[in-house]
Amino acid sequence: MGHREDLLAGAKRCLEEKGWSRTTARDIVAASGANLASIGYHYGSKDALMREALFASMGDWADDVQRSLEADVPAGEGPDAGLRERFESRWTRVLELFDKHQAVWRSQLEAILQVQHDPELRAAFGRAQPEGRQGLVGLIHGIDERDVDEETARVMGSFYMTLVSGMVVQMAIDPGIMPSAQDLVEAMRRIVGDAPDGPDASDAPDVPGAPDVPDAPAAPTAPTG
Repeated sequence: MGHREDLLAGAKRCLEEKGWSRTTARDIVAASGANLASIGYHYGSKDALMREALFASMGDWADDVQRSLEADVPAGEGPDAGLRERFESRWTRVLELFDKHQAVWRSQLEAILQVQHDPELRAAFGRAQPEGRQGLVGLIHGIDERDVDEETARVMGSFYMTLVSGMVVQMAIDPGIMPSAQDLVEAMRRIVGDAPDGPDASDAPDVPGAPDVPDAPAAPTAPTG
C-alpha cells in the first residue's frame, strides 16, 4: 500500500481503538507508519482523513453484514419464509454484527455529536444519507440496493436508519438493553395492528421484502346483561 492507503488504514484503526474525539494526528501517524506531512498532502487535513476513515469503516460494517448473509442464510429464511420471518432473521444478524463493530459505531456517535460545530462533517453525513438508506433497505429486504427506488429508500430506508441510530445510542449506554429483532416486530405489530385509525393492510404500498405485520387480536367485548 502507498502512504494514502496506509493513512486511511491507520485512521480506521484509531477509530476502533481510541474513538473519534481522542484520535490525534500523531496517533494516526504512529498507526500508519507514515508522517505528519503526508496527511496534508494526501487528505488536506486530519479532519478530512478522519471523515473518510469513518465512512469507510461504516462501509466495512455493511460489507461484513452482506458477506455474512451470503455465506450463511439466516435461520427462518427458508423457501416458505414470510416477510416477517425474513425481517426477524436479517435484523438478528445485523444486531450480531453491531456487537462486532461496536467501537466504530461509538466513533460514529461521537462524530454525530460534533456536526453542529463542524459544517464539513455535517455535509459529509448529509451526502452519505441517500446511499445509506438504499443500502439498509437492500440488506434488510435481501435485494440489490440498486433496485431500491428513491421513494422506498426515503420511507423504508429512513425508518431503518432511525432504528440503527437508536440502537447505536442504546448500545453506547448498555448493550444489554438493546431490543431483539423479535421485540422490534412485536412493537410494530402493537403500533400498527392496534392503532384504531391505522391504515388497512390491503392499502399499504407494495414494498419489496417489507415485513408483514399480523392483525392485532380482537379486543375483548364487555359482557352484556
